[in-house]
Amino acid sequence: MTGHALACLYAADRYHHVEHEIRPQVEADKTVISDRYIPSGLVMQRLDGVDPAFLWQLNTETDRPYLTVILEADPEIILERLKERGPHNRFQLMPGSSHAEVNFYRQATDRLVQAGFDVLRVDCNQRSPEKSATFIRDRLLTQRG
Repeated sequence: MTGHALACLYAADRYHHVEHEIRPQVEADKTVISDRYIPSGLVMQRLDGVDPAFLWQLNTETDRPYLTVILEADPEIILERLKERGPHNRFQLMPGSSHAEVNFYRQATDRLVQAGFDVLRVDCNQRSPEKSATFIRDRLLTQRG
């Protein structure tokens, strides 16, 4: 499955997840942290050649998150990390995928900011995963507290 069909399937899964998992937890006044939400919906299928306007339209009805976190790193650092841990999807096997993904995430982040999303960019070039998690947690606590 690729291209538009895969983008639609990912969006359908996201809408189902929102309806059956995220909203009930939010309505119960719980904090929900979700990986692979709107930003990934605007990026991953671009690697399959799907138009960003189509992806935006496909994801536009999804509930807006309280905070969108974008993890950023230099493409060469991402490439090194991929070599160390191995790829998690077919896109990461494509030559130049880390450069394309960084570029697409920058474009998606700009689009989200223009649309009024609260976006936290986290520079992961020199930060360990633990320090990045602490940075994000601290931002959540200061905004919600």
